[in-house]
Amino acid sequence: MVKDVIVVDNVTIEYYSKKSKVLAVKDVSFTVKDREFVSIVGPSGCGKSTILRAISGLILPTKGEIYIHGKLVKGPQRGIGMAFQNPNLLPWRTALKNVLLPVEILGGNIKEYERRAIELFEVVGLKGFENKYPWELSGGMQQRVSLIRALIYNPEILLLDEPFGALDALTREELNLVLQKLWMTEKKTVLFVTHDIPEAVFLADRVIVFKARPGKVIHEEYIDLPRPRTLDMKTSEEFLRYVKSIREHLGLSYKV
Repeated sequence: MVKDVIVVDNVTIEYYSKKSKVLAVKDVSFTVKDREFVSIVGPSGCGKSTILRAISGLILPTKGEIYIHGKLVKGPQRGIGMAFQNPNLLPWRTALKNVLLPVEILGGNIKEYERRAIELFEVVGLKGFENKYPWELSGGMQQRVSLIRALIYNPEILLLDEPFGALDALTREELNLVLQKLWMTEKKTVLFVTHDIPEAVFLADRVIVFKARPGKVIHEEYIDLPRPRTLDMKTSEEFLRYVKSIREHLGLSYKV
């Protein structure tokens, strides 16, 4: 039986702006199994990113609990890699040096992790770009570097917050394939936040649907498509049925 790696149990998160209290998510519950790829979709401001930060331990729930491998999350977690919409690369460091920055900060063995980084550069199609600076790389290349940095410590869990949201459609599809390859090669547990429903379906084993703020799970769609998935699948009737189902749960009209 596949075990639950992440358990989000009846979580409510409130925070305060200058003028008022904001209820970001309310009574959110879901689980993520070992090596499962789960996407979260929902309207802007529904608390998707807030849940990721809570799972990572960067913020704590107002109510409810989050567990990783049965242990209550009380603060930042070492076994988690994170990547965001902005790759946040330091312009004065090469791509390789940016990837190795967390290793330097945490006092790891640079030579050991440099070998792993170079292997990952090849996996994501960036072999030969290790010594390029961010300004010499396209947006898609920079995001690949960000993914390598999230993976450098070989974390068991990968939390991805709209990592492809700022990219053009063609680059985004290319990186969907890269991410699928990374997941299948590295065998990580992935929680992926996106506004793009077809992207969520293409990548995930399961799509969790949030309603508008305060965010709450209103539906879970299990995606039974073979892997590795190809871009041609996006035009299949089965794929479009999954997209339609999610759109309907979000109250969106669907037109082919």
